[in-house]
Amino acid sequence: MAADTPIQVETRRHQMFPVLSAADIARIRRFGELRRYARGDCLFRAGEPGPGMFVVLEGVVAISQRDGLGHVVPIERQGPGQFLAEVAQLSGRPALVDGHAEEDVQTLLVPPERLRALIIAEADLGERLVRAMILRRVALIESGASGPVLIGPPQSAAVMRLQNFLRRNGHPHHVVDATQDSDAAALLEQYGEAELLVVCPDGSVMANPTDNALARCLGMVDTLEHADLFDVLVVGAGPAGLATAVYAASEGLRVIVLDCRSFGGQAGASARIENYLGFPTGISGGALAGRAYVQAQKFGVEMLIPAEVASLDCSAADHGGELAVRLTDGRRLRSRTVVIASGAHYRRPEVPRLAEFEGRGIWYWASAIEAKLCAQQEVALVGGGNSAGQAAVFLSQQAAKVNVLVRGPSLAATMSRYLIDRIEATSNIALHPHTELVHLNGEPATGLNGATWRNRLNGTLEDCPARNIFLFIGAVPETAWLEGCGVAVDKHGFVLTGEAARGGFPARPAAALETSVAGVFAVGDVRSGSVKRVGGAIGEGAAVVALIHRHLAPTAAAAA
Repeated sequence: MAADTPIQVETRRHQMFPVLSAADIARIRRFGELRRYARGDCLFRAGEPGPGMFVVLEGVVAISQRDGLGHVVPIERQGPGQFLAEVAQLSGRPALVDGHAEEDVQTLLVPPERLRALIIAEADLGERLVRAMILRRVALIESGASGPVLIGPPQSAAVMRLQNFLRRNGHPHHVVDATQDSDAAALLEQYGEAELLVVCPDGSVMANPTDNALARCLGMVDTLEHADLFDVLVVGAGPAGLATAVYAASEGLRVIVLDCRSFGGQAGASARIENYLGFPTGISGGALAGRAYVQAQKFGVEMLIPAEVASLDCSAADHGGELAVRLTDGRRLRSRTVVIASGAHYRRPEVPRLAEFEGRGIWYWASAIEAKLCAQQEVALVGGGNSAGQAAVFLSQQAAKVNVLVRGPSLAATMSRYLIDRIEATSNIALHPHTELVHLNGEPATGLNGATWRNRLNGTLEDCPARNIFLFIGAVPETAWLEGCGVAVDKHGFVLTGEAARGGFPARPAAALETSVAGVFAVGDVRSGSVKRVGGAIGEGAAVVALIHRHLAPTAAAAA
């Protein structure tokens, strides 16, 4: 924000902290309830579930950021006509800031479910509220003064893993370099062999936590049973899954979305998508996914991220019964339909010692965090698809040289033309056709310090000093959780749909996105024959909702 012109800063600030008119507040009153607080009272606290949106009617509320180390940074003082909320309040997730009454305060409190109803019912007012909430979340992320504190060497595999996890989930955080801060080093030493410490906003400390353990500490994922019957359960929060959720929930269906890591899927890690309709200057995958994530919550979609699915129970599907998924934490969720949108992950090539360097020079994505490691270095990237092309162009802005290795003769068969043109026009990107990675150099403790690749036509070997190599090859479908359920897959494990799915259903031909099991659908990269493009995935997510309605119609008619 510091780099913006004064006019841009003022415009963004005006959008971030708008003052509501008397007419606006009158429209909000039917959704809220009066609440009074005495001087010094806490309206909400970082790390604790937020009660919803507050509209200040009288008095002043001070907003401040606080991290787990006790550092407090004032943000804003908000008075009559202003509202207190950011994206977390759409779903009642933990607040990221503290709010204290500086004097006696009177407010309107709008709980999350009524806030969502307000945003939909009062569309123009809702647009202003949602824009402010998004901008406030962005500002919190950019400030690096709230959320969990990661203590450790910034370039360690553990620190970078959690940084990526938090960044992909749009959660503020900051890193304290234990090699430069004596207090941080002393704290790390107290925990013995810990490579990383995380201090949550509530002050709790964890040594070397997993992604899921950190998520629980931050309140990102709940422990509720969710015993109700959903209309639609979506497994996967990539573009296809989020599109399904938005369209289904906007049409009144009760939807829950699960993902084992973050929203956005592979597309969420794309530095820039330039061929998505309506964005002529391009948009990052993270920004596109973030907007869809907020949009889904606006329509009341329940999100469980991270939450990993262990199995799908289809035993009652043939008789028109409910479906169920079992999570790895033991919970069981029931739904009338299930949409498989679990996507695919990049294949690990058969290269000796590959596992030793994962997170220590071998990467399966290219975010700003990894790009910083490559400043003025020579790097290598393996793959010829659009994701590989986007990553190569992105890394070329930091790296001295980017070597792109592809097994085929060129990029023409696998990459969009605009990306090929961009790569050809970038002087520090070198394309190596008919080439495969064969050897890695270095030690796990110190990381990768070089690699060797081979020309598949003449067998020539070439050494490269690359300390960072990015792998974007092939696609392995995320379908292990479907085993034993009867969902048909092709020889590569991708889900079959339509006529290919065992000839369709007995009573009628199968629609294009229906699987071999009634009530189970597949969209996006996990589906056999999908186009593996963001636009296609979103289109399938929208199209599948009509099929869901058709499947649910007999049940609804019987109930009537």
